[in-house]
Amino acid sequence: MTDTKRQWLIRAAVGAAAGIAAHVLLGYVLGCFSLFGPARFSGFHFPDCSLYRFFGLGRGWELAGIALSFALFALFGAEVGVATLPFADSGRELVTRSLIHYAVTAATACLWAGLNICSTPADYLAVLVPLTLTYLIVWLGRWVGWYTEVAAIRAKLGLAPGPSPLHWRESLPYVGFAAFLCLALPLALRLLDDPTPLLSVLYGWLLLPVGGFMSGLSLGRRHGLCPIYPAACVVFILIFIPLARLFTNISDMELIPIALLSTLAGNLAGAARRRRKQRTRETI
Repeated sequence: MTDTKRQWLIRAAVGAAAGIAAHVLLGYVLGCFSLFGPARFSGFHFPDCSLYRFFGLGRGWELAGIALSFALFALFGAEVGVATLPFADSGRELVTRSLIHYAVTAATACLWAGLNICSTPADYLAVLVPLTLTYLIVWLGRWVGWYTEVAAIRAKLGLAPGPSPLHWRESLPYVGFAAFLCLALPLALRLLDDPTPLLSVLYGWLLLPVGGFMSGLSLGRRHGLCPIYPAACVVFILIFIPLARLFTNISDMELIPIALLSTLAGNLAGAARRRRKQRTRETI
């Protein structure tokens, strides 16, 4: 067995184990069982793929449906696990394999959702859109990382100019990610939101700060302090706010400081790490 195959198997096994753990956590969140004390019925049943309802089988098939639900969660986890490894070295092959991986992952998610929770096309969209947006965030983040690594190699070979003022040129690949994180993503989630703005709250207090910090950290580690990137995130948020007001009356002003502080904090942390590494090299 080659090292590459061994790495894929290890990542798939770890991902499958994480998927099983996530399924157990889902049952706990639904109130189907309790880790401490007696369980409280919440009106939800443990995901069982509804085999006995779909195919007219007896209630004894419920355990088989639960096993199938666990298997699909494990499969989804394995698919996410192998995605942590590069699919290919060349651009065209990378895109092709990424699309195949996305199609397989989306099919697994839709199969589980169709057996358990989905009944209309809108339900499937509610599953596919967040999955697709998450996939795009990760894919774009990796592309930005590869782009900057190639630029660094070119710079060492003397094939690229020195740093630009305020690192504006180095920040350009990240501005595209900022447009996605601070404009396209919140607009898509707002369109999918129901009267209870759960997706909007999830975006404002989880996706935006985490995505902003991690992208700023990546930029700072590669190029140091780049103030243009936090400013670009704020500009895209300012564009999003009036657009969102066209179809909702939710106040989004708190997103401005969240975007600014998270990206700036990540960029400062990355720049500090970059300076520390440079000093270590100079000392050696």
